[in-house]
Amino acid sequence: MPRDHRPSKSVRVLLAEDQGMMRGALALLLGLEEDLEVVAQVAAGDAIVDAALTHRPDVALLDIELPGMSGLDAAAELREQVPDCRVLILTTFGRPGYLRRAMEAGAAGFLVKDGPVEELAASIRRVLTGETVIDPALAAAALSAGPSPLTARECDVLKASVDGATVADIAAKLHLSESTVRNYLSSAIGKTGTRNRMEAMREARQQGWL
Repeated sequence: MPRDHRPSKSVRVLLAEDQGMMRGALALLLGLEEDLEVVAQVAAGDAIVDAALTHRPDVALLDIELPGMSGLDAAAELREQVPDCRVLILTTFGRPGYLRRAMEAGAAGFLVKDGPVEELAASIRRVLTGETVIDPALAAAALSAGPSPLTARECDVLKASVDGATVADIAAKLHLSESTVRNYLSSAIGKTGTRNRMEAMREARQQGWL
């Protein structure tokens, strides 16, 4: 049984944000709250789990688009390695697909960055009591958008299409045949209603499916 997530005198917060100015401002503002303490700050996704294992935060406040590893992938790893740490996603990109993926990764909340810091502080306290906190407008958009139509393999192929990668490059990277790669690309293009793989990748990113 997981422990009861109730705030103690000082709630320990890990902050993952790649923009230094934003990270510093958030840390300063959260530190002004009497019951919150930012115990760790990281700028890359692949530093999150190590920082959490070292500092044992009560809540990890994660951006999504981070170098090294996305905040969504880090959330899934935190669920496995630091299960007592509650995850709150805070992002500029309020995309329905991101919300679904965050919930699947075990996140306890999902907020966009344009809200007041008082709301963020209150959300940190709420997730510690076991609540799930989601931006209402984003929740409505996610329900209307439905799940991603792309399979995991189609997502892999689209992700591997960046920087002008050829079909042969993608096949080698993913250990697939070129014909299989073409089939996945064709399917992804059809499902996204686009004309080519670059448009398909952009649309999938815009929807938060990648």
